[in-house]
Amino acid sequence: MEDKIAFIGAGMMGGAIIKSLIKGNYAGKITAVDVSSDKLKELEKIGVETSSDSRKAISEADIIFVVVKPYDVEKVLRDNCEEIKGKILVSAAAALPLKYLIERAPESRVVRIMPNLCVMAQAAYTAFCCGNNFTVEDKKKITELLNMMGICNEVEEKHLAAITAMSGSGPGYMSIIVEALEYAGLKVGLPRNIALACAAQTVMGTAKLILDLNEEPAKIRDMTTTPGGTTIETIYQIEKSQIRTAMVKAIEKGTKKSQTILEKLEIK
Repeated sequence: MEDKIAFIGAGMMGGAIIKSLIKGNYAGKITAVDVSSDKLKELEKIGVETSSDSRKAISEADIIFVVVKPYDVEKVLRDNCEEIKGKILVSAAAALPLKYLIERAPESRVVRIMPNLCVMAQAAYTAFCCGNNFTVEDKKKITELLNMMGICNEVEEKHLAAITAMSGSGPGYMSIIVEALEYAGLKVGLPRNIALACAAQTVMGTAKLILDLNEEPAKIRDMTTTPGGTTIETIYQIEKSQIRTAMVKAIEKGTKKSQTILEKLEIK
């Protein structure tokens, strides 16, 4: 795959996606457009072509990633309406529905994606949903790109608000878990570097084990737990903290917050 890709927006997420594709040895040309010259200079160092002219970059591209804030998307589509026609348009803007995007770029083939910051380590979970005119070949291309960043699933659009709260924001929650484990290690006398490495690797390894074995988390818990052992004692203490309830409530609130973005933008 050697399609030319233009990124409109090279901030935290846009830059992370670009770097992930570079790490994945993407063979096509990548052009980044951003208002920040510092961000563009950083990308130039790894071989990315940069520009301040979105219209030119889009006109020369086959696939356009729009990775800007939701309230900036309309301007990007309006200012580049002719150049976007007939091309694959990838929106990473939280909350903006396909209907909104298609109305503003009716002659494009539109797909929404919801990645997370783990693209920086090529370990992201990315959900995507496609417009009706998205072809089988288009979907193959997008799947190939997203798999360079981690793993991906096509989902119904109605699930994207929940996935935004659960996965899009997920690295923030997991950072708290890792930090809590690190501090627990410090409490029982581990050196800081050992406590952090132990915590982070254990979280990552457990997630990989669940995916590799295709098992429910409870199965991994039971595999670790022996009668009268350390694990059952620590699980007993953790369950008393009501961590499950806290996580469920957090995701529910995050999902509602994602849905209210539309209301604030007065988008139907």
